[in-house]
Amino acid sequence: MFASIVYTLAFLAHVMEWSATRAVSRAGTTRAAVAAPASGAGGSASGTTLTATAGPDGEADEDAELRIEKWGRIGVALTIVAVLLHFAALVSRGLGSDPIRVPWGNMYEFTLAGAFGVSLMYLVLGRRHNLRWMGLPVTGFEIIVLMLAVLLLYVPAGPLVPALHSYWLVIHVMAAVIASGAFAVGAIASLLFLVKERSINRGRLRPGGYLDRLPDLPSLDRVAYRLHAFGFPIWTFAALVAGPVWAEYAWGSYWNWDPKEVWAFISWVVYAAYLHARATAGWRGRAAAVIALVGFATLLFNFVGINFFFGGGSMHSYAGG
Repeated sequence: MFASIVYTLAFLAHVMEWSATRAVSRAGTTRAAVAAPASGAGGSASGTTLTATAGPDGEADEDAELRIEKWGRIGVALTIVAVLLHFAALVSRGLGSDPIRVPWGNMYEFTLAGAFGVSLMYLVLGRRHNLRWMGLPVTGFEIIVLMLAVLLLYVPAGPLVPALHSYWLVIHVMAAVIASGAFAVGAIASLLFLVKERSINRGRLRPGGYLDRLPDLPSLDRVAYRLHAFGFPIWTFAALVAGPVWAEYAWGSYWNWDPKEVWAFISWVVYAAYLHARATAGWRGRAAAVIALVGFATLLFNFVGINFFFGGGSMHSYAGG
């Protein structure tokens, strides 16, 4: 899949961006160590030395910052190309079926669509909230998910089962993909919050490292909250409105206590608790991040675990094919 190759190139570009930042940090630390004893001498000669080196050092820092910006922009540009190729792959999957259909008739196609939602939300919301610092984990996530999809879940394109012949399927899945994408990016922000907080508390935050370059902890917490607040109403519509309407069309009942329906509701409850705790109890930081990750874990279990643990016992068992 060409999208996977371009995602890999985008990931490498963000790795270069991070490496260039570490180089700047090491250079700054070295100059500070050299300048400290010189200024401590207190003589005019030391002042002359510092002034003489300020110009070249400033130019070097500016060049280094330009390199960082260049690699960052390359990473984002490659991610945009990868998303376009990813979308083309989804469209081709649908057009390659006989008859032509929407490209989410089995677990392999659901995985492709869900991964597309993650990268799309990163790009769309990243422009608004300046999330380029999330480019490294997002592209890494895409590489892993697409690799696992191809290796473990691939099935040839085929016709939809009768239960999927409904325009409510299109509405339901599109809403679920958008919401899941926002939840996934929010989960990444929550995970980065916990990792950075732990590094700070243990005194292991390396200057110039990736964690050091991330926004401060309150900003990470705020980004995670905004992403979840964006995704929650869309998930509400997907799980509690479009899903039941589709179920009534397919099986004659709005609610069947099917495992996927139950776990979709569980995910909704966890995310509702997260937003409620933030709004009323004032939960911030670690507690909120843990709840957000629990919500994402229920989302993943609903998406993957139901098919493996319940199999044919679910009315959605076709999704595992």
